[in-house]
Amino acid sequence: MGVMKRLWASAMLLSLSLALAGCSQESPINSPYPSGAESQNTLYSAFVKRSPKYLDPASSYSGDETPYTYNIYEPLYGYHYLKRPYELVPRAAASIDPPVYLDAQGNTLPADAPGEQIAQSIYDIKIRPGIRFAPHPAFARKPDGSYAYYPLAPGELDDKFYIPDFPLTGTRELTADDYVYAFRRLASPRVVSPIYSLMSEHVQGLKDYGDRLRKRDQELRRDMPGGAGTLPWLDLREDDGFKGVEALDPHTLRIRVDGKYPQFKYWLAMTFTAPIPWEADRFYSQPGMAAHDLSLNTWPVGTGPYMLVESLQNRRHVLGRNPNYHGEPYPCEGEPGDQAAGLLADCGKPTPFIDRAEFSVEKEAIPLTGKFMQGYYDVPQIERGEYGVAMLVAAGDSQDKARKYQEHGIKLPTTVETANWYMGFNWLDPVVGKGDTPEQQARNRKLRQAISIAFDWEEYVAVFENSQASVAYGPVPPGVLGYREPPEGINPVVYDLVDGKPVRKSIDVARRLLAEAGYPDGRNAETGAPLVLYFDSMSGGGSNPQFDWMRRQLAKIGVQLDVRATDYNRFQDKMLRGSAQLFLWGWNADYPDAENFLFLLYGPNAKAKGGGENAANYSSPEFDRLFEQMKFLDDGPEKAALIAEMIAIVQRDAPWMFGYFPMSGGAYQQWVGNAKPTQMVRNTLQYMKIDPALRQQKIDEWNSPIWWPIGVFILLLVLAIWPSYVALKRRERQTAFVPPERKEYQS
Repeated sequence: MGVMKRLWASAMLLSLSLALAGCSQESPINSPYPSGAESQNTLYSAFVKRSPKYLDPASSYSGDETPYTYNIYEPLYGYHYLKRPYELVPRAAASIDPPVYLDAQGNTLPADAPGEQIAQSIYDIKIRPGIRFAPHPAFARKPDGSYAYYPLAPGELDDKFYIPDFPLTGTRELTADDYVYAFRRLASPRVVSPIYSLMSEHVQGLKDYGDRLRKRDQELRRDMPGGAGTLPWLDLREDDGFKGVEALDPHTLRIRVDGKYPQFKYWLAMTFTAPIPWEADRFYSQPGMAAHDLSLNTWPVGTGPYMLVESLQNRRHVLGRNPNYHGEPYPCEGEPGDQAAGLLADCGKPTPFIDRAEFSVEKEAIPLTGKFMQGYYDVPQIERGEYGVAMLVAAGDSQDKARKYQEHGIKLPTTVETANWYMGFNWLDPVVGKGDTPEQQARNRKLRQAISIAFDWEEYVAVFENSQASVAYGPVPPGVLGYREPPEGINPVVYDLVDGKPVRKSIDVARRLLAEAGYPDGRNAETGAPLVLYFDSMSGGGSNPQFDWMRRQLAKIGVQLDVRATDYNRFQDKMLRGSAQLFLWGWNADYPDAENFLFLLYGPNAKAKGGGENAANYSSPEFDRLFEQMKFLDDGPEKAALIAEMIAIVQRDAPWMFGYFPMSGGAYQQWVGNAKPTQMVRNTLQYMKIDPALRQQKIDEWNSPIWWPIGVFILLLVLAIWPSYVALKRRERQTAFVPPERKEYQS
């Protein structure tokens, strides 16, 4: 029985060890983090598939990069965290002041001067004193005052692949020159900036400065022996006659903008124009830096509330508090409902509240969602709004999931994005477009209006967007000046007001308009041929419920729809040639101004003629004239009235079926505070907070180890071994017994 006793003893020892392990460690055994990490003031989230590519603010233009760039860098302006419509607020700037306007002779004009008279807008922006950069080796100095890591000594970079590998760091105060340097880098031939072409259209002299920089860069390349090795640093501090952006003093920045461009202020809220210290640019320009993946794209240098403290490509990135951050009070105002939601409880308290934010890679959605439900992620992805929407839809489809979300206390707030989806009519098409003669133009307009009535976007939103979108009555979304709620903002061509609520006009109205357009019952009144329209899809063909739905909408008025499906590249080519007839298109706002949506219908921006963003190629002299007036106006009643007039024109002309405004939604654990979904405010991490004690309690509750399966396993193991053990003991007894007749033989 010794073997069996040893087996039982081993099993008991294993069970005891597991039990003691479960009792002694601070984290559940399935935790992906070090023991006790969940009890720290750290926010845990994820990124999907790959690390962010560009953290250099001049290059960064992707949503997955914004949780880092907008929390590390500090643009001059930002957006109020809680207010809607979105309100511009100062970040590094001391205030938001209007520009001074000059005429062509340099004379100062009044603030209400007509936009056509303004030759130049001068923005003098005061920068808060005392702002300091996060610690970084680019600022480190030796006792004699020289820079510690410039130039690098031979071999000094050999063992350094991360910024924390440099033992010495330093800092200095932010000055206006750092913003000057940032604007100059936009024009640098060594920086890939998607915003340079637009900025060069508005910032005085920026294009010419970029041309001069390219020539200087070419000269440096020619002077290199053999054309090999690391290029010498392109020092952008040298005075090259560029006066478009300059420092009047250490805390005053002057920007000269050609003409009047009120939307320019919104670009100052983006990280494209965030400050760049020349020391960092020089530090990263040294030989060997690129080979060690050390650059502003991987290790940014900013003045914001956080700094990058750990970066393992395609594995994990960690933001930690910037110890030099000057602090920013939590807002005390918001929109209706924020007070009741507890979003104003931290009024006036210094931000940020969270010490660290850790982002781990998750290559698939299922493990990400699973870890979120276990409590190991506080937010699935900070910059993505579809998780909250997907969970709301899942809760509506499944009582079990709804109950589980409720039991976990998961918060799923939603908001309408500053974006739109619309179905466009190609204005160049002879059937659905503008038309050549006044008679044809009137008929084609009625055809578009009839189709707009027939397409039931309320049904589309319910079926294909799971009711997580808002039906659009015009091109301007909620949260932007110019949007009007129903009943004032409805589209009177498509809707009637019934008891103060918009109701889509009847199919009989659509059929009447269709007949007046020359297609009674969906047939050409002159030839009797059926009316066939063509929808050009940006995705492949095959069976598609959306295409079937579209066909049914037109079938209600007797019109046939032929879907021409293709790949996205060919679709884009069709759009550039102006050969598509009907198409579905969307737009995400760069800034919360109606101009950023109405320019999609501005004639000179036609895609087929000039490659612009007017995908419908819509052209209306009346609309264009108002747009040119509106783009010069500052926010206010006059601008709002002009926008309403422009919207009325496109509602009448119907170059779009206005479709819908998509929703985004946050998914937050119950211990996450101050969480409000938004697609425009990017530095949300600064305002959020967590309750680590509650998180630890809930994680322990949701991930309590279950030990009885181990006992069952051990029992099954014993039962499986028992027959072999019995057979072994029987064989031992048989071997030990020797018959008498065999003894003689053996002797």
